[in-house]
Amino acid sequence: MIPALPNVAADLLQAPESDKLRKTASTHRPRILLLYGSLRERSYSRFLTLEAERLLQHFGAETRVFDPHGLPLPDATAADHPKVQELRELALWSEGQVWTSPERHGAMSAVMKAQIDWIPLSVGAVRPTQGRTLAVMQVSGGSQSFNAVNQLRVLGRWMRMITIPNQSSVAKAFQEFDEAGRMRPSSYYDRVVDVMEELVKFTLLTRDVSPYLTDRYSERKEAAEALEARLSLAAAVR
Repeated sequence: MIPALPNVAADLLQAPESDKLRKTASTHRPRILLLYGSLRERSYSRFLTLEAERLLQHFGAETRVFDPHGLPLPDATAADHPKVQELRELALWSEGQVWTSPERHGAMSAVMKAQIDWIPLSVGAVRPTQGRTLAVMQVSGGSQSFNAVNQLRVLGRWMRMITIPNQSSVAKAFQEFDEAGRMRPSSYYDRVVDVMEELVKFTLLTRDVSPYLTDRYSERKEAAEALEARLSLAAAVR
């Protein structure tokens, strides 16, 4: 017997349907945007990001790396700033993202946070992050830590992204990259391979059904109430 639910709008309460998760698969390469959180000339978060990009391309993805140089602080200028527009257009283009931050004072960097803060939850009816996959990574100058990746996960959830289970945290990053900025073979590098492979798999799995996965009862209810209010107003002024 199906229990009564007196507090819900029954016509908007939809049982999940497995058939709606079986879409014809897109054939284009997965589109992945990579962000890193440092402006230093020898930036280990950038080096790690570029290693991730090479792996993603090997796994068949199309990639874009955003250069945060010149991006203003959030609210310091209007959103029509060229760097802000570039970042937002890349976020809309992407089907998945990689966020890589150094850990500073036990947290993600201000450069990393500023980029995320410039990406809105919605632009009109378009949502630049909702339903996109996300992989998080960090570099540390000292012993291994997970403070930055944990914070990035919180932000990913807030931005309504599908954050994959795996992650990478590279300790004593200055030891893990050669003079050319390439990552040396290690268990840390193997983990980066794992993370990028997993990101591509999750992106392929979810990108075509993302609108269905992120369709919510509360939003359907809100839209229905707004429509009812407009119709009632229209009827009143006739």
